[in-house]
Amino acid sequence: MSSPEVYFNLKRLSRAEIFYIIIKNILIMNFIHPPEFKGLTRHKKIEKGPLPERVVLTLSQHTGAPSEPVVKVGDIVQTGTLIAQAKGFISSNLHSSVSGKVVAIENALHPVIGGFKAIVIQSDGQDNNAFLVSYRDGLDLSREEIIDIVKDAGIVGLGGAGFPTHVKLSPPPGKKIDTLIINGAECEPYLSCDHRLMLEKPKEIIAGIYLIAKALGVNNVIVGIEENKLDAIENLGSALFMVKDIGVKVKVIRLKTRYPQGGEKQLIKTLLNREVPSGGLPFEVGCVVNNVQTVFAIYEAVCFRKPLYERVITIAGSFLAKPKNVLARIGTSIKDLLEFCGFNASSNSDIYKIVMGGPMTGISQYSLDTPIIKGTSGILVMDRRFKVGDEISCIRCSRCISSCPAGLMPCMIGNGVKFNRSDIVASFNPLDCIECGACSYVCPSNIPLVQLIKLAKAMVKA
Repeated sequence: MSSPEVYFNLKRLSRAEIFYIIIKNILIMNFIHPPEFKGLTRHKKIEKGPLPERVVLTLSQHTGAPSEPVVKVGDIVQTGTLIAQAKGFISSNLHSSVSGKVVAIENALHPVIGGFKAIVIQSDGQDNNAFLVSYRDGLDLSREEIIDIVKDAGIVGLGGAGFPTHVKLSPPPGKKIDTLIINGAECEPYLSCDHRLMLEKPKEIIAGIYLIAKALGVNNVIVGIEENKLDAIENLGSALFMVKDIGVKVKVIRLKTRYPQGGEKQLIKTLLNREVPSGGLPFEVGCVVNNVQTVFAIYEAVCFRKPLYERVITIAGSFLAKPKNVLARIGTSIKDLLEFCGFNASSNSDIYKIVMGGPMTGISQYSLDTPIIKGTSGILVMDRRFKVGDEISCIRCSRCISSCPAGLMPCMIGNGVKFNRSDIVASFNPLDCIECGACSYVCPSNIPLVQLIKLAKAMVKA
């Protein structure tokens, strides 16, 4: 850090720019976290989405190695047919989300990495299932049988990270898990899909919790839900008395509403006062964390043999006639889902961006033909009111540091990236960043810190 160019230069700012930054900094002093904007959909019941005419199922739907196709062009498949198999331990199976014909295996749009190889299926409109829909009591199964079913069903974390769930249920030897945490915080603005699921499927979620507890061999479960979802807290609490008790202690805890409450490391710290070490995973401190939608997917897979080929997402924002929570098929295009909610792109010239995910952690999309993946929690249409101002020089106010839930120094990481100083970047531990967006949100200089930290991670890994 001896080079003078890596330090911030305030002399480049005009008096007007300095005055603007000071005023903006004062105004946001007590508003670190964004407004919720959940009123658009929190009272909207989950609707079954349209059956797409065509689905694009990318082979990278999860953390880890992409899956490998087990079908070829021309094959006839049914809803739930295995079309790509996990490649290695940290990988996941992929299933068809419609019945029809495989028409292509080619490079296609991907909402996170831009493009990737995908299996394209033309629907026959019949939606015939490849699995037998009949109930079985999953608690009669062994721990190993439950984990195998979760693996075969292609279940990954549905909170956004997409980590293969069977891996979470199989901690390394010597790592004793004493607590299962269920993440019902849903702190991201606009999104209400998890909230609606807790309201509409509470008994199923509790049953899924018991299945995970049996697979992990734990007796202590904590469900964390923010206090802006009191109805969900009450629903899950009541459901505990409606589902057969297997001797597992389940506590539903009300959390303060704040962002980013839903990060698993932050949730562990809040609920158990345990700190996951830098670069570590929750099992290092005896925990496993699962999102409520993941829990529901496990329930459906174990009790009804249903693979993961659909999920609930929130579709909200500007220019939508009917914002909704939609049960959508994986591989459906953004365009089809937006049109289902009354959106017409050609008649709206004031669109700023379309985001897949939430406004804080989501990724802007450049094509409406992009398909949703397993980790897609929402689709948001943002108007020009959300446009960020022009970037100016850092004033070293340290707001990004004080707001970082991981205790990092985002300004210094970003500065190292700008000057291509990998030694500086690595010294500030960018890999610990959870990309919550809090630093960018509070930055009075409009510096795209999250994007810079993404580049920093790439620099460190390289």
